[in-house]
Amino acid sequence: MSDQIDLARLSSLRELLQTHGFQFKKQLGQNFLVDARVLERIVDAADLIPGDGVFEIGPGAGVVTQVLAQQATQVVAVEKDRALAPVLDTSLAGLNNVKVVYADVLDVNLNEVWNEFSNCARVSVVANLPYYVTTPILFHLLESGVPLHNVVVMVQKEVADRLVSGPGTKDYGALSVAVQYYAEVDKVLRVHPGAFIPPPNVESEVVRLRVRKQPAVIVPDQTLFFRVVRAGFAMRRKTLLNNLSHSFGFTKPDCEHLLLCTGIEPRRRGETLSLDEFARLTSAIYEKLHSNKEYTP
Repeated sequence: MSDQIDLARLSSLRELLQTHGFQFKKQLGQNFLVDARVLERIVDAADLIPGDGVFEIGPGAGVVTQVLAQQATQVVAVEKDRALAPVLDTSLAGLNNVKVVYADVLDVNLNEVWNEFSNCARVSVVANLPYYVTTPILFHLLESGVPLHNVVVMVQKEVADRLVSGPGTKDYGALSVAVQYYAEVDKVLRVHPGAFIPPPNVESEVVRLRVRKQPAVIVPDQTLFFRVVRAGFAMRRKTLLNNLSHSFGFTKPDCEHLLLCTGIEPRRRGETLSLDEFARLTSAIYEKLHSNKEYTP
């Protein structure tokens, strides 16, 4: 696929930005990709086939967008910084299958955007996310209910470690459980700071989320499930017995009984529980709350 990457455009990115007087805004976390090898791996990870659509978040100067447009039937890119409009007008000129929306992705109605993909068999997300809003954007996508195929995102290395971690590891937490509830997650590529202009102060990683057709586990109430997960990790040095008792107002004897009935040793910590164990615990708490007529979703 290397022959599809316009290396001349990559090398002239600085000139393009200077021509339009663009100034990087640190508060928006703007770091534009200039490494062709990384670009190639990102597009490969999206696993695009003829008829696919792509929702791109943060097109920047349009370098990745150009290659996505060669692979996909339709690309809709959402960019928060309107100062990039003249840059994108230039870099995406002649690409009739690309539409740029200038908005904060967290304010975008994704169901309306998905109407743009009516002729597409599958839709994937490709994103170079500002690191300070990675988690809100991921959940905006995953909780939206729109049909997603793959989500390929550039994130801070430490976030990537948390996304892929399993029970009992130091990086496993509420974010790990929540994302893995929706998707299978794997790392694609470590990216050094020199792959961007300006270079960020942290290492980055490309991560792929293969979105599940159904969540990984069955729970009686999704909102309660995430509440249980947050409670489990509320104070990492505390036992489940203490965390659940504090979060739900159960007496410790009641909480101990509930955990033992679920097959979970009360003195375990939240970071040792699998998705399946969190699901069983959610079902038990759901029944207890319902029986006491205290449950409010």
